[in-house]
Amino acid sequence: MKQLVILPLLIVMSLSKPLQDQVITVLPLNKFIALTKDKDVQLIDVRTPEEFKQGHIINAKNIDFFSQNFDVQFENLDKSKPVYIYCRSGNRSGKAAIKLAKKGFVKILDLEGGYLNYSKNNH
Repeated sequence: MKQLVILPLLIVMSLSKPLQDQVITVLPLNKFIALTKDKDVQLIDVRTPEEFKQGHIINAKNIDFFSQNFDVQFENLDKSKPVYIYCRSGNRSGKAAIKLAKKGFVKILDLEGGYLNYSKNNH
């Protein structure tokens, strides 16, 4: 009898997952690098311009998470294509990913451990 009650509950819970859980994926470094090798991807560094100048992933575009026009700068991106994002450690990019999901981006891929992970692994 308990199984009859639990199964519908699990189905309802899976259907009610927040939008961001369905469109945001945190990727390990090796997979993130492999997927961003193509120069035609939407690769966004959400760190400050100062951090970006100190080093960044090749072909990344800098859109500062703390900028007043952060949301506006994403209007030129294609919401139907994947967006690859990273920050210093993963905190800001995680917050940025949630914002982008709410704005209608369908696939957001966040670098696990951010640029610190990237740089410490000799990239």
